[in-house]
Amino acid sequence: MTVVAKCFSPWSLGAPLYMPAHRRDLMDCANGDKLPMLRSMIFCTEDAVADSDVESSLRHLSLCLQGFKDSPHRYRFIRVRNPEVLARLLDLPHIEHIDGFVLPKFNTHVVHAYFDQLQNTPFKIMPTLETKDVFDVGAMVELRQALRQHPLFEQILMLRIGGNDLMNLLGIRRPRQLTLYETPIGHVISQLVTIFKPHGFSLSAPVFEYLDEIATLKREIALDLAYGLIGKAAIHPSQIPIIEAIYQVEHNDYDMAIKLLDQNSPAVFKMHNAMCEVATHLHWALDIIKRQQHYGIKEVLSINDYVELSYR
Repeated sequence: MTVVAKCFSPWSLGAPLYMPAHRRDLMDCANGDKLPMLRSMIFCTEDAVADSDVESSLRHLSLCLQGFKDSPHRYRFIRVRNPEVLARLLDLPHIEHIDGFVLPKFNTHVVHAYFDQLQNTPFKIMPTLETKDVFDVGAMVELRQALRQHPLFEQILMLRIGGNDLMNLLGIRRPRQLTLYETPIGHVISQLVTIFKPHGFSLSAPVFEYLDEIATLKREIALDLAYGLIGKAAIHPSQIPIIEAIYQVEHNDYDMAIKLLDQNSPAVFKMHNAMCEVATHLHWALDIIKRQQHYGIKEVLSINDYVELSYR
């Protein structure tokens, strides 16, 4: 097998698309013959698969793995159903053709059940925070410490936030025209950001489950970025270009980031009518550069473009 070097920055995943593991065109999607715009995909054996379909889904995955082609720019993950399913997947021939696993319902009680199996493997790991423990600050601090101290810490690509599962625990669903940040989950996200991000963890943005609320989706993605969340999963291919377009970097932000990283810049300076301070904006600047490397800079529209858009 030819080993293909990959860049495993959390920004490299783009907008991952969840798809059931028994999807008939799974191998075509994995190889880019279908949905070639996909940067990453997550084959789900959990919520997207009924109990009666688990066995057939695992058989289907096993067959598809044989035909997965190496690709340096497509990332393929499997969302396992439980630790027992992870064990079965790890035993499959050609499982090395995937990049890692999404671990559902993750808390301190299942760390060893999952991580003991993943010791001495190269797989990247994305635990999902979606249980009642998420509402408990003490439980999340305990989980952070357990993950930080574990030998597999460096293989944790990001923590995924299960927004819909958390809403379900509260017995609510987001109204169509409101972002997740206008619901009780907004407070929970703030809490998770302050608990995990200062300690070296990246966090994903939860899915947006409506396909006909484009304006609200765009508002939510902007808020995701404001909260420091990345890798917003898509529920449909039509969401991917919307998400990734907003991940592009503003010209002014890029200019300021370059200046902040310039060793010859003063400690504090004014640029684009904003105060820039190297000591306090350095991490932001590094993140802006990573975004720009993966998504580019937003195109500046000419006056003619604006006129044309206004008449559409």
